[in-house]
Amino acid sequence: MAPPPASAYVALAGGSYASTDLTRGPWHPDHQHGGPPIALVARCIARAAAALELTHVARLTANLLRPIPIAELAVEVQTDYAGRNVAHFSARLNAGGKEVARFTAVAQREANLEIPADLPGHPLPQAPRSLEQSPPAPFLFSSKTTGYHDLIEGRIAQGVAFRGPSAVWFRMRHPLVSGEATGALERVAVAADSGNGISAILDFHRYIFVNSDLSINLLRKAQGEWICIDA
Repeated sequence: MAPPPASAYVALAGGSYASTDLTRGPWHPDHQHGGPPIALVARCIARAAAALELTHVARLTANLLRPIPIAELAVEVQTDYAGRNVAHFSARLNAGGKEVARFTAVAQREANLEIPADLPGHPLPQAPRSLEQSPPAPFLFSSKTTGYHDLIEGRIAQGVAFRGPSAVWFRMRHPLVSGEATGALERVAVAADSGNGISAILDFHRYIFVNSDLSINLLRKAQGEWICIDA
């Protein structure tokens, strides 16, 4: 087997990106997993927000309109509203002249504030098990064909993946875009679309069910390489 590509995407001229085999999902050999393209658009939105000095993307919503091919992708980002402390963005992901996904996002200005420790809902929830206590997670869709399972690695924090409610730590083995460090928002987005898979209670050999949309809400930036999904 040839070694996997060095990244999920390679930046091209004019705001386009070449997709590599690391984006391949489990449903069709020519289609991407939802995580990488959502993360790619999240990266572009975060850059547009940072240009306005709004460095925290608090919400990202993705509507997956049709299968996303492993092909050249183009990202269009539009600023719908920009104030001093918050901005709203919309974005489109295109492939082969067709719109394959549509996005909205909210970005906020960050500030350092002391928050009282005894507020309801605080401290924020922690992973069921620490990374060090979580054994490696084999992925149901691992195969001899390069794909999403090569882009990420996982560890089981609770339950059994693909057999009902479970929690899994995710880490990217490769950069999202060649030659770039992958940001916190992108690391979350790459993992977030896997929730319906790791918590599945139906047999994937008999039932196929995919996400048609995804919303990510972030109270704070992710810390570290590993992201825990409790599904």
